[in-house]
Amino acid sequence: MQFSLQPVEPIDYLVIGHVTTDLTPNGPILGGTASYAALTAKALGLRVGIVTACSAEQPLAELEGIQIVAHYSEYSSTFENIQTPHGRVQYLHHQAIPLTLAEVPEIWRDTPVIHLGPVDQEVDPNLVRSFPNSIVGLTPQGWLRGWDKNGKVHFAEWPEANYVLSHASAAVLSIEDVRGDETRIEEMLSSIRILVVTEGAQGARLYWNGDLRRFRPPYMNEIDPTGAGDIFATAFFSRLQTTRDPWESCRFATNLAAFSVTRRGLLGVPTPAEVQTCMMEVITK
Repeated sequence: MQFSLQPVEPIDYLVIGHVTTDLTPNGPILGGTASYAALTAKALGLRVGIVTACSAEQPLAELEGIQIVAHYSEYSSTFENIQTPHGRVQYLHHQAIPLTLAEVPEIWRDTPVIHLGPVDQEVDPNLVRSFPNSIVGLTPQGWLRGWDKNGKVHFAEWPEANYVLSHASAAVLSIEDVRGDETRIEEMLSSIRILVVTEGAQGARLYWNGDLRRFRPPYMNEIDPTGAGDIFATAFFSRLQTTRDPWESCRFATNLAAFSVTRRGLLGVPTPAEVQTCMMEVITK
């Protein structure tokens, strides 16, 4: 059942994935690739939509100005990150219902950019072949996650990887998503023409048709890296659709995502001034 009743109008950028409730010491906050990506696309001046599933009580006020088609789920996907002496431990406490083509409005199926952004294996892999007239970008983090009976998140195999990657236009993932395993990166490269691997403060490396270039971000005082990868990916996919130039798109995305780590949570979404600065830097290169 869809509980979002707002009119659905044509858009420029569609994100498909769960908005999440993230449990923090200061209380629950809105999270998920869908939230960060949609707000970034909006900051880039695009008309934006989200297809998601969540509880009817899920607060979405921070996504004002974005068209949301939300399908009813008993629970929203709910994550908790716990810092331990051995590093971060993540738990998935609740999982919302899966997302398939049936949840995507007909009017949005020719949107110029489709961003498949799973966070907990919720996005049907077959969606990658459902938008032949669009650039289909992937942030596959959520397909690389599994969890045990207690909800503790761990790295998971991605059996559909070759199939999904071979039908996508481009993919962006963090080296942390594959636990630093370069063999997995090499395996992915055999299936996709454009692959970006982000490496935190070290920037990003872009593989395109067998060529490799590295892009270094400007130095920033890092406060919170949450969402930086989603911001990068959205900037990259949107510029790729406009320019068809992966090198230029990666330079722009690297610079824009760098600003995001200077603020916490959704406050890291780009400002108009940051977008303008990064556009000018790309133009003058």
